[in-house]
Amino acid sequence: MSRRYDCSEPMERTRGVAEAISAIRRGELVVLPTDTVYGIAADAFNPAAVISLLDAKGRDRDMPTPVLIGSVRAAQALVEDLGTYGQDLIDEFWPGALTLVCRVNTNLTWDLGETKGTVAVRMPLHGLALEVLKETGPLAVSSANLSGVPAARTVEEAEKMLGEAVTVYLDGGPSGEGEASSIVDLTGPIPRLLRAGAISEDKIRSVCGVLLSVEDDEDEDEVVADPATGEAVVADEPVEKVDLSKPESAAVNLSKAEDGAVGPDTASDDAAVLDQKAAKDQAPE
Repeated sequence: MSRRYDCSEPMERTRGVAEAISAIRRGELVVLPTDTVYGIAADAFNPAAVISLLDAKGRDRDMPTPVLIGSVRAAQALVEDLGTYGQDLIDEFWPGALTLVCRVNTNLTWDLGETKGTVAVRMPLHGLALEVLKETGPLAVSSANLSGVPAARTVEEAEKMLGEAVTVYLDGGPSGEGEASSIVDLTGPIPRLLRAGAISEDKIRSVCGVLLSVEDDEDEDEVVADPATGEAVVADEPVEKVDLSKPESAAVNLSKAEDGAVGPDTASDDAAVLDQKAAKDQAPE
């Protein structure tokens, strides 16, 4: 039976977060808000949970789930290499609306779908999402909607579409008032912009110094934007005229990584990063 928690009430929020964490650990599904849209989350190291997530959305394995993480440390352990520019992009834009597509760490044992050796990771600028992530580790997350339908920006929209397939709904109020995240592919020698979103191409280029757009690269058959939801997905064929204006959400659970090498940062660490980011965002340009 599904349960919804109004996270505007402190006691309800505490209870809801605890229930969401327990549900994730049991291999069940949770809906939670992010700074872009509402997302449906599962334990990425539980293949049955990931299949349940894809089934709830009506998606196939050829459209794998992205990854939300609660700390930079977690992202560094998920990927094989951030390349020349990855750390600079993280320092400048995380937490925030930038998704990075990287080669996955081959030592991890998970199954997000047909990823072809890549993973799309993002650290959201949302206190409630980070509160859950600091306990669960990174989560496999997709936008909270049925495949082909616009992503939910309220918990009511998500519940209407996903119903009893989800165990816990965390109501954080309207989500994703801004643009969807920008997506940058770091799997090649030069960063490639897959989607221009909340962070402009010029701002990304000012950090990298060099940046290819999708139009600049004819080899578009690996990681692209899903026309229905805007999520970073793997495609078998080149995509033509992809609509990059649709919202996305992303995410993976690293709490079971070998030797506990990576776990979420402490609550104070996440809060400090969030405060620093908020201060930077409020500064005049």
